[in-house]
Amino acid sequence: QVQLVESGGVLVQPGGSLRLSCAASGFTFSSYSMAWVRQAPGKGLEWVSDISGDGRTYYADSVQGRFSISRDNAKNMLYLQMNSLKPEDTAVYYCAKRDRGSTTPILYWGKGTLVTVSS
Repeated sequence: QVQLVESGGVLVQPGGSLRLSCAASGFTFSSYSMAWVRQAPGKGLEWVSDISGDGRTYYADSVQGRFSISRDNAKNMLYLQMNSLKPEDTAVYYCAKRDRGSTTPILYWGKGTLVTVSS
C-alpha cells in the first residue's frame, strides 16, 4: 500500500527558508518520479517541482531559483528546500507519486502540509 506522509509545514516570515519532507512507503521508491504540488487558499492545484528516480529535476517558473527538490532513495525520502519565501507561496504542499517518469500521471497523493508565509 502506497503511503506518502509530508511534514515540515509551519508559519514562516517572508524571506525565510523551510524544508519540507515526505516519507514514502509501499513501493520501490527509486523507480518512480516524485512531485511536489501545492494549493493556495481558494485556488486550484499548482505543480511546483518534479524529480526523476535518477535525480533529474524540474521546476515551475514561479519557484525556479528559490526552491530545490531532492530525494534520498536509501531512506525513501523526498524533500523540498524552499528559500526566499514569499506570501504567495502560502499553500498546502502535497507530495505525489507518478505512474513512472516525470511526464506520467500522478497516481498517489499525501495528505499535505500547510506552509504559511506571513509577517
